[in-house]
Amino acid sequence: MDTKINVLLLGSGGREHALTWKIAQSPFLSKLYIAPGNPGTAIHGINVAINPLDFDAVKRFCLENQVELLVVGPEEPLVKGIHDSFITDSSVQHIPVIGPQRKGAMLEGSKDFAKEFMFRHGIPTAQYKTFTAEKFNQAKDFLKTLNPPYVLKADGLAAGKGVVIVSSYDDACLNLHEFFAGKFGTASQKVVIEEFLSGIELSVFVLTDGLSYIILPEAKDYKRIGDGDTGPNTGGMGAVSPIPFANKDFMKKVEERIVKPTINGLRNDAIPYKGFIFIGLMNVNGDPYVIEYNVRMGDPETEVVIPRIKSDLLAALMACSQNRLSEVSLEVDSRTATTVIVVSGGYPGSYEKGKEIAIPESLADNTILFHAGTSLSNGKLVTAGGRVFACSALGNSIDQALEKSYTLAKSIKFDKLYYRNDIGNDLKKLQNQ
Repeated sequence: MDTKINVLLLGSGGREHALTWKIAQSPFLSKLYIAPGNPGTAIHGINVAINPLDFDAVKRFCLENQVELLVVGPEEPLVKGIHDSFITDSSVQHIPVIGPQRKGAMLEGSKDFAKEFMFRHGIPTAQYKTFTAEKFNQAKDFLKTLNPPYVLKADGLAAGKGVVIVSSYDDACLNLHEFFAGKFGTASQKVVIEEFLSGIELSVFVLTDGLSYIILPEAKDYKRIGDGDTGPNTGGMGAVSPIPFANKDFMKKVEERIVKPTINGLRNDAIPYKGFIFIGLMNVNGDPYVIEYNVRMGDPETEVVIPRIKSDLLAALMACSQNRLSEVSLEVDSRTATTVIVVSGGYPGSYEKGKEIAIPESLADNTILFHAGTSLSNGKLVTAGGRVFACSALGNSIDQALEKSYTLAKSIKFDKLYYRNDIGNDLKKLQNQ
Protein backbone atom coordinates (compact mmCIF):
# COMPACT_ATOMS: atom_id res chain seq x y z
CA MET A 1 0.00 0.00 0.00
CA ASP A 2 1.65 3.23 -1.16
CA THR A 3 -1.20 5.65 -0.70
CA LYS A 4 -2.74 7.06 2.45
CA ILE A 5 -6.49 6.65 2.89
CA ASN A 6 -9.40 8.30 4.67
CA VAL A 7 -11.29 6.01 7.06
CA LEU A 8 -14.71 6.31 8.70
CA LEU A 9 -15.32 4.23 11.83
CA LEU A 10 -18.89 3.88 13.10
CA GLY A 11 -19.61 3.71 16.85
CA SER A 12 -19.08 5.54 20.12
CA GLY A 13 -17.95 3.08 22.82
CA GLY A 14 -14.79 1.70 24.37
CA ARG A 15 -14.38 -0.71 21.46
CA GLU A 16 -14.39 2.19 19.01
CA HIS A 17 -11.91 4.21 21.08
CA ALA A 18 -9.54 1.20 21.09
CA LEU A 19 -9.91 0.76 17.30
CA THR A 20 -9.40 4.51 16.77
CA TRP A 21 -6.28 4.49 18.96
CA LYS A 22 -4.80 1.64 16.91
CA ILE A 23 -5.83 2.76 13.39
CA ALA A 24 -4.43 6.24 14.13
CA GLN A 25 -0.96 4.68 14.52
CA SER A 26 -0.90 3.48 10.90
CA PRO A 27 1.39 5.21 8.39
CA PHE A 28 -1.26 4.43 5.76
CA LEU A 29 -3.85 6.70 7.41
CA SER A 30 -4.64 10.12 5.98
CA LYS A 31 -7.76 11.13 7.94
CA LEU A 32 -9.75 9.16 10.50
CA TYR A 33 -13.38 10.08 11.11
CA ILE A 34 -15.54 8.56 13.85
CA ALA A 35 -19.35 8.71 13.82
CA PRO A 36 -20.46 9.72 16.36
CA GLY A 37 -17.39 8.91 18.48
CA ASN A 38 -16.74 10.14 22.01
CA PRO A 39 -14.26 12.52 23.73
CA GLY A 40 -11.66 9.72 23.71
CA THR A 41 -11.87 9.02 19.97
CA ALA A 42 -11.54 12.79 19.36
CA ILE A 43 -7.95 12.56 20.66
CA HIS A 44 -6.99 10.39 17.66
CA GLY A 45 -9.43 11.42 14.92
CA ILE A 46 -12.30 13.69 13.97
CA ASN A 47 -15.73 13.01 15.48
CA VAL A 48 -18.74 13.64 13.24
CA ALA A 49 -22.29 13.95 14.54
CA ILE A 50 -23.88 11.19 12.45
CA ASN A 51 -26.09 8.35 13.69
CA PRO A 52 -24.59 5.04 12.42
CA LEU A 53 -28.15 3.86 11.66
CA ASP A 54 -28.77 6.80 9.29
CA PHE A 55 -27.31 5.02 6.27
CA ASP A 56 -28.04 7.90 3.87
CA ALA A 57 -26.16 10.36 6.11
CA VAL A 58 -23.24 7.92 6.39
CA LYS A 59 -23.09 7.57 2.60
CA ARG A 60 -23.27 11.33 2.05
CA PHE A 61 -20.42 11.88 4.47
CA CYS A 62 -18.29 9.21 2.78
CA LEU A 63 -18.75 10.84 -0.62
CA GLU A 64 -18.18 14.40 0.61
CA ASN A 65 -15.00 13.44 2.50
CA GLN A 66 -13.44 10.94 0.07
CA VAL A 67 -13.73 8.07 2.57
CA GLU A 68 -11.98 4.99 1.18
CA LEU A 69 -12.77 2.47 3.94
CA LEU A 70 -15.81 2.14 6.20
CA VAL A 71 -15.23 0.18 9.43
CA VAL A 72 -18.40 -0.75 11.35
CA GLY A 73 -17.86 -1.04 15.12
CA PRO A 74 -21.24 -2.08 16.61
CA GLU A 75 -23.58 -4.87 15.53
CA GLU A 76 -26.84 -2.99 14.96
CA PRO A 77 -25.91 -1.24 11.67
CA LEU A 78 -24.64 -4.59 10.33
CA VAL A 79 -27.79 -6.51 11.30
CA LYS A 80 -29.86 -3.71 9.75
CA GLY A 81 -27.89 -4.00 6.50
CA ILE A 82 -25.46 -1.09 6.17
CA HIS A 83 -23.06 -3.19 4.08
CA ASP A 84 -25.92 -4.21 1.74
CA SER A 85 -26.93 -0.55 1.50
CA PHE A 86 -23.45 0.33 0.25
CA ILE A 87 -23.00 -2.48 -2.29
CA THR A 88 -26.45 -1.86 -3.85
CA ASP A 89 -25.87 1.91 -4.24
CA SER A 90 -23.77 2.72 -7.32
CA SER A 91 -22.59 6.02 -5.80
CA VAL A 92 -20.82 4.31 -2.88
CA GLN A 93 -20.33 0.68 -3.91
CA HIS A 94 -16.64 1.43 -4.60
CA ILE A 95 -16.12 2.04 -0.84
CA PRO A 96 -15.19 -1.21 0.93
CA VAL A 97 -16.99 -2.01 4.20
CA ILE A 98 -15.42 -3.98 7.08
CA GLY A 99 -18.36 -5.84 8.59
CA PRO A 100 -20.61 -8.54 7.08
CA GLN A 101 -23.67 -8.07 4.91
CA ARG A 102 -27.05 -8.62 6.56
CA LYS A 103 -27.11 -12.34 5.77
CA GLY A 104 -23.80 -12.92 7.57
CA ALA A 105 -24.77 -10.55 10.38
CA MET A 106 -27.63 -12.93 11.24
CA LEU A 107 -25.01 -15.01 13.06
CA GLU A 108 -25.46 -12.39 15.78
CA GLY A 109 -28.85 -11.04 14.76
CA SER A 110 -30.62 -14.36 15.41
CA LYS A 111 -29.54 -16.93 18.00
CA ASP A 112 -31.75 -19.49 16.23
CA PHE A 113 -30.02 -18.81 12.87
CA ALA A 114 -26.62 -19.19 14.55
CA LYS A 115 -27.55 -22.49 16.23
CA GLU A 116 -28.92 -23.90 12.97
CA PHE A 117 -25.68 -22.85 11.24
CA MET A 118 -23.57 -24.60 13.88
CA PHE A 119 -25.57 -27.83 13.72
CA ARG A 120 -25.55 -27.79 9.92
CA HIS A 121 -21.76 -27.50 9.81
CA GLY A 122 -20.93 -29.82 12.70
CA ILE A 123 -19.60 -27.07 14.96
CA PRO A 124 -19.63 -28.15 18.64
CA THR A 125 -22.34 -26.35 20.63
CA ALA A 126 -25.01 -27.05 23.25
CA GLN A 127 -28.25 -28.91 22.40
CA TYR A 128 -31.15 -26.49 21.96
CA LYS A 129 -34.69 -25.81 20.79
CA THR A 130 -36.35 -22.54 19.73
CA PHE A 131 -39.88 -21.49 20.75
CA THR A 132 -42.39 -18.69 20.16
CA ALA A 133 -45.06 -17.51 22.61
CA GLU A 134 -47.76 -19.80 21.19
CA LYS A 135 -45.49 -22.77 21.99
CA PHE A 136 -45.17 -21.76 25.66
CA ASN A 137 -46.39 -25.14 26.95
CA GLN A 138 -44.04 -27.07 24.67
CA ALA A 139 -41.20 -24.82 25.86
CA LYS A 140 -42.03 -25.67 29.48
CA ASP A 141 -42.08 -29.37 28.58
CA PHE A 142 -38.67 -29.05 26.90
CA LEU A 143 -37.25 -27.40 30.04
CA LYS A 144 -38.29 -30.52 31.98
CA THR A 145 -36.03 -32.64 29.74
CA LEU A 146 -32.98 -30.58 30.72
CA ASN A 147 -30.89 -30.67 33.87
CA PRO A 148 -30.59 -27.37 35.74
CA PRO A 149 -29.30 -24.71 35.44
CA TYR A 150 -31.42 -23.53 32.51
CA VAL A 151 -30.21 -21.21 29.74
CA LEU A 152 -32.71 -18.89 28.01
CA LYS A 153 -31.66 -16.55 25.18
CA ALA A 154 -33.64 -13.86 23.39
CA ASP A 155 -33.33 -14.70 19.68
CA GLY A 156 -32.61 -11.12 18.54
CA LEU A 157 -30.28 -8.30 19.57
CA ALA A 158 -30.60 -7.30 23.23
CA ALA A 159 -27.42 -5.26 23.81
CA GLY A 160 -25.61 -8.20 25.37
CA LYS A 161 -28.23 -8.62 28.08
CA GLY A 162 -30.68 -11.10 26.51
CA VAL A 163 -29.34 -14.21 28.22
CA VAL A 164 -30.67 -15.59 31.51
CA ILE A 165 -29.25 -18.55 33.43
CA VAL A 166 -31.41 -19.76 36.33
CA SER A 167 -31.15 -22.76 38.60
CA SER A 168 -34.81 -23.64 39.21
CA TYR A 169 -37.49 -24.84 36.80
CA ASP A 170 -40.03 -22.33 38.20
CA ASP A 171 -37.62 -19.43 37.64
CA ALA A 172 -37.01 -20.64 34.09
CA CYS A 173 -40.76 -20.66 33.39
CA LEU A 174 -41.16 -17.20 34.93
CA ASN A 175 -38.33 -15.80 32.79
CA LEU A 176 -39.73 -17.51 29.72
CA HIS A 177 -43.07 -15.78 30.34
CA GLU A 178 -41.28 -12.42 30.76
CA PHE A 179 -39.34 -12.94 27.52
CA PHE A 180 -42.52 -13.68 25.56
CA ALA A 181 -44.26 -10.73 27.25
CA GLY A 182 -41.70 -8.39 25.69
CA LYS A 183 -38.90 -8.07 28.24
CA PHE A 184 -36.50 -7.43 25.37
CA GLY A 185 -39.04 -6.08 22.89
CA THR A 186 -39.09 -7.84 19.54
CA ALA A 187 -35.75 -9.53 20.37
CA SER A 188 -37.51 -12.02 22.65
CA GLN A 189 -40.46 -12.91 20.40
CA LYS A 190 -38.46 -16.09 19.80
CA VAL A 191 -36.53 -17.72 22.65
CA VAL A 192 -33.71 -20.24 22.36
CA ILE A 193 -33.56 -22.72 25.27
CA GLU A 194 -30.34 -24.69 25.47
CA GLU A 195 -28.51 -27.10 27.71
CA PHE A 196 -26.09 -25.57 30.19
CA LEU A 197 -22.41 -26.13 29.44
CA SER A 198 -20.18 -26.17 32.51
CA GLY A 199 -16.67 -24.79 32.06
CA ILE A 200 -14.65 -21.59 31.64
CA GLU A 201 -15.65 -19.01 29.04
CA LEU A 202 -13.33 -17.26 26.62
CA SER A 203 -13.63 -15.27 23.42
CA VAL A 204 -11.74 -15.89 20.19
CA PHE A 205 -11.60 -13.23 17.47
CA VAL A 206 -11.13 -13.83 13.76
CA LEU A 207 -10.69 -11.39 10.88
CA THR A 208 -11.76 -12.92 7.56
CA ASP A 209 -12.16 -11.84 3.95
CA GLY A 210 -14.39 -14.88 3.36
CA LEU A 211 -11.52 -16.99 2.01
CA SER A 212 -8.59 -16.55 4.38
CA TYR A 213 -8.59 -15.65 8.06
CA ILE A 214 -6.28 -14.52 10.82
CA ILE A 215 -6.89 -15.37 14.47
CA LEU A 216 -6.46 -12.42 16.82
CA PRO A 217 -5.44 -12.76 20.49
CA GLU A 218 -8.05 -14.53 22.64
CA ALA A 219 -9.56 -12.93 25.76
CA LYS A 220 -11.84 -13.61 28.71
CA ASP A 221 -14.38 -11.05 29.86
CA TYR A 222 -16.39 -10.73 33.07
CA LYS A 223 -20.09 -10.21 32.48
CA ARG A 224 -21.64 -9.93 35.95
CA ILE A 225 -21.83 -6.67 37.85
CA GLY A 226 -20.63 -7.98 41.22
CA ASP A 227 -17.44 -9.45 42.63
CA GLY A 228 -17.41 -13.24 42.57
CA ASP A 229 -19.53 -13.23 39.39
CA THR A 230 -22.67 -12.18 41.28
CA GLY A 231 -25.63 -10.03 40.23
CA PRO A 232 -27.10 -9.37 36.79
CA ASN A 233 -25.25 -9.57 33.48
CA THR A 234 -23.75 -6.39 32.04
CA GLY A 235 -22.08 -5.61 28.74
CA GLY A 236 -18.80 -6.58 30.45
CA MET A 237 -16.93 -5.38 33.55
CA GLY A 238 -13.36 -6.26 32.55
CA ALA A 239 -11.20 -8.54 30.42
CA VAL A 240 -7.86 -10.33 30.28
CA SER A 241 -5.69 -11.53 27.36
CA PRO A 242 -4.04 -14.04 26.92
CA ILE A 243 -5.75 -16.84 28.88
CA PRO A 244 -3.55 -19.35 30.78
CA PHE A 245 -5.59 -22.39 29.70
CA ALA A 246 -5.78 -21.34 26.02
CA ASN A 247 -2.48 -23.07 25.21
CA LYS A 248 -1.34 -24.24 21.76
CA ASP A 249 -3.18 -27.56 22.01
CA PHE A 250 -6.47 -25.92 23.01
CA MET A 251 -6.19 -23.20 20.35
CA LYS A 252 -5.44 -25.85 17.72
CA LYS A 253 -8.74 -27.53 18.65
CA VAL A 254 -10.48 -24.14 18.35
CA GLU A 255 -9.03 -23.58 14.88
CA GLU A 256 -9.71 -27.08 13.54
CA ARG A 257 -13.14 -27.71 15.11
CA ILE A 258 -14.59 -24.20 15.09
CA VAL A 259 -12.77 -21.51 13.09
CA LYS A 260 -12.22 -23.51 9.89
CA PRO A 261 -15.75 -25.04 9.83
CA THR A 262 -17.21 -21.55 10.45
CA ILE A 263 -15.34 -19.94 7.52
CA ASN A 264 -16.02 -22.96 5.27
CA GLY A 265 -19.67 -23.02 6.38
CA LEU A 266 -20.16 -19.38 5.40
CA ARG A 267 -18.64 -20.09 2.00
CA ASN A 268 -20.69 -23.27 1.48
CA ASP A 269 -23.87 -21.40 2.44
CA ALA A 270 -22.96 -18.64 -0.07
CA ILE A 271 -22.78 -16.05 2.71
CA PRO A 272 -20.14 -13.44 1.78
CA TYR A 273 -18.25 -12.27 4.85
CA LYS A 274 -15.67 -9.51 5.26
CA GLY A 275 -14.95 -8.49 8.82
CA PHE A 276 -14.58 -9.70 12.37
CA ILE A 277 -16.15 -12.81 13.86
CA PHE A 278 -16.27 -12.98 17.65
CA ILE A 279 -16.62 -16.58 18.81
CA GLY A 280 -17.84 -16.93 22.39
CA LEU A 281 -16.53 -20.28 23.64
CA MET A 282 -16.82 -22.56 26.64
CA ASN A 283 -13.84 -24.71 27.57
CA VAL A 284 -15.52 -27.94 28.73
CA ASN A 285 -12.83 -30.25 30.14
CA GLY A 286 -10.36 -29.12 27.49
CA ASP A 287 -12.79 -29.16 24.56
CA PRO A 288 -14.13 -25.93 22.99
CA TYR A 289 -17.89 -25.43 22.45
CA VAL A 290 -19.47 -22.37 20.82
CA ILE A 291 -21.86 -20.42 23.05
CA GLU A 292 -22.49 -17.64 20.53
CA TYR A 293 -21.22 -15.73 17.53
CA ASN A 294 -20.95 -11.95 17.31
CA VAL A 295 -20.21 -10.23 14.01
CA ARG A 296 -17.89 -7.54 15.38
CA MET A 297 -15.20 -7.15 17.99
CA GLY A 298 -16.31 -7.69 21.58
CA ASP A 299 -16.48 -4.94 24.17
CA PRO A 300 -14.57 -4.88 26.58
CA GLU A 301 -12.38 -7.58 25.00
CA THR A 302 -11.26 -5.17 22.25
CA GLU A 303 -9.64 -3.05 24.94
CA VAL A 304 -7.23 -5.93 25.74
CA VAL A 305 -6.97 -7.58 22.31
CA ILE A 306 -6.05 -4.44 20.32
CA PRO A 307 -3.25 -3.29 22.69
CA ARG A 308 -1.57 -6.70 22.17
CA ILE A 309 -1.52 -6.40 18.36
CA LYS A 310 1.86 -5.03 17.25
CA SER A 311 1.13 -5.16 13.51
CA ASP A 312 -0.55 -2.41 11.51
CA LEU A 313 -4.30 -2.97 11.94
CA LEU A 314 -5.27 -0.63 9.09
CA ALA A 315 -3.02 -2.55 6.68
CA ALA A 316 -4.78 -5.77 7.76
CA LEU A 317 -8.23 -4.20 7.27
CA MET A 318 -7.28 -2.96 3.81
CA ALA A 319 -5.97 -6.42 2.90
CA CYS A 320 -9.25 -7.89 4.17
CA SER A 321 -11.27 -5.51 1.97
CA GLN A 322 -9.18 -6.52 -1.08
CA ASN A 323 -9.23 -10.33 -0.50
CA ARG A 324 -5.51 -10.23 0.33
CA LEU A 325 -5.75 -11.41 3.94
CA SER A 326 -3.67 -14.50 3.11
CA GLU A 327 -0.70 -12.12 2.73
CA VAL A 328 -1.05 -10.82 6.29
CA SER A 329 0.61 -12.24 9.38
CA LEU A 330 -0.05 -10.78 12.80
CA GLU A 331 2.65 -9.94 15.32
CA VAL A 332 1.29 -10.19 18.86
CA ASP A 333 2.76 -8.81 22.10
CA SER A 334 3.49 -11.71 24.45
CA ARG A 335 2.67 -9.60 27.51
CA THR A 336 -0.65 -9.75 29.36
CA ALA A 337 -3.27 -7.06 28.78
CA THR A 338 -6.03 -6.38 31.31
CA THR A 339 -8.87 -3.90 31.46
CA VAL A 340 -11.11 -2.86 34.35
CA ILE A 341 -14.39 -1.17 33.46
CA VAL A 342 -15.45 1.84 35.52
CA VAL A 343 -19.24 2.17 35.49
CA SER A 344 -22.00 4.50 36.67
CA GLY A 345 -23.68 3.58 39.96
CA GLY A 346 -26.90 1.65 39.29
CA TYR A 347 -25.68 0.05 36.04
CA PRO A 348 -26.87 -2.29 34.46
CA GLY A 349 -30.18 -0.99 35.87
CA SER A 350 -31.10 2.70 35.81
CA TYR A 351 -28.28 5.18 36.42
CA GLU A 352 -27.79 8.94 36.27
CA LYS A 353 -25.85 10.66 33.48
CA GLY A 354 -24.04 13.99 33.43
CA LYS A 355 -21.75 13.40 36.43
CA GLU A 356 -18.63 15.54 36.17
CA ILE A 357 -15.46 13.45 35.77
CA ALA A 358 -11.89 14.02 36.92
CA ILE A 359 -9.21 11.93 35.19
CA PRO A 360 -5.42 11.98 35.63
CA GLU A 361 -3.51 14.40 33.37
CA SER A 362 -0.84 11.82 32.57
CA LEU A 363 -0.86 8.03 32.55
CA ALA A 364 1.73 5.54 33.71
CA ASP A 365 3.74 3.66 31.08
CA ASN A 366 1.84 0.83 29.36
CA THR A 367 -1.57 2.04 30.56
CA ILE A 368 -4.33 3.31 28.28
CA LEU A 369 -7.60 4.95 29.27
CA PHE A 370 -10.35 4.16 26.77
CA HIS A 371 -13.53 6.25 26.90
CA ALA A 372 -16.70 4.12 26.76
CA GLY A 373 -19.55 6.37 27.96
CA THR A 374 -18.40 9.98 28.22
CA SER A 375 -19.38 13.28 26.62
CA LEU A 376 -18.52 16.96 26.86
CA SER A 377 -20.96 19.38 28.52
CA ASN A 378 -20.00 23.05 28.58
CA GLY A 379 -16.40 22.01 28.02
CA LYS A 380 -16.41 19.59 30.95
CA LEU A 381 -16.05 15.81 30.73
CA VAL A 382 -19.20 14.09 32.07
CA THR A 383 -20.65 10.58 32.25
CA ALA A 384 -22.93 9.61 29.36
CA GLY A 385 -23.37 5.84 29.70
CA GLY A 386 -23.42 2.85 32.03
CA ARG A 387 -19.89 1.79 31.21
CA VAL A 388 -17.80 4.97 31.39
CA PHE A 389 -14.12 3.97 31.02
CA ALA A 390 -11.98 0.93 30.24
CA CYS A 391 -8.74 1.07 32.24
CA SER A 392 -6.33 -1.02 30.14
CA ALA A 393 -2.74 -1.96 30.87
CA LEU A 394 0.06 -4.23 29.68
CA GLY A 395 2.31 -6.17 32.07
CA ASN A 396 4.66 -9.15 32.23
CA SER A 397 2.06 -11.09 34.26
CA ILE A 398 -1.67 -10.90 35.03
CA ASP A 399 -0.77 -9.47 38.45
CA GLN A 400 1.43 -6.73 37.00
CA ALA A 401 -1.11 -5.69 34.36
CA LEU A 402 -3.99 -5.72 36.85
CA GLU A 403 -2.05 -3.59 39.31
CA LYS A 404 -1.70 -0.91 36.62
CA SER A 405 -5.37 -1.23 35.56
CA TYR A 406 -6.60 -0.85 39.14
CA THR A 407 -4.22 2.05 39.88
CA LEU A 408 -5.72 3.83 36.87
CA ALA A 409 -9.31 2.97 37.92
CA LYS A 410 -8.66 4.38 41.41
CA SER A 411 -7.40 7.66 39.93
CA ILE A 412 -10.73 8.38 38.19
CA LYS A 413 -13.29 10.40 40.14
CA PHE A 414 -17.02 10.91 39.64
CA ASP A 415 -20.12 10.56 41.82
CA LYS A 416 -21.32 6.96 42.37
CA LEU A 417 -18.39 5.44 40.44
CA TYR A 418 -18.12 1.63 40.66
CA TYR A 419 -15.88 -1.16 39.41
CA ARG A 420 -15.31 -4.84 40.22
CA ASN A 421 -12.34 -5.64 42.43
CA ASP A 422 -11.77 -9.23 41.29
CA ILE A 423 -11.12 -9.09 37.54
CA GLY A 424 -8.66 -11.84 36.58
CA ASN A 425 -8.53 -13.45 40.03
CA ASP A 426 -9.74 -16.81 38.67
CA LEU A 427 -7.04 -16.75 35.99
CA LYS A 428 -4.32 -15.84 38.49
CA LYS A 429 -5.19 -19.02 40.39
CA LEU A 430 -4.93 -21.04 37.15
CA GLN A 431 -1.61 -19.40 36.30
CA ASN A 432 -0.20 -20.22 39.73
CA GLN A 433 -1.31 -23.89 39.69
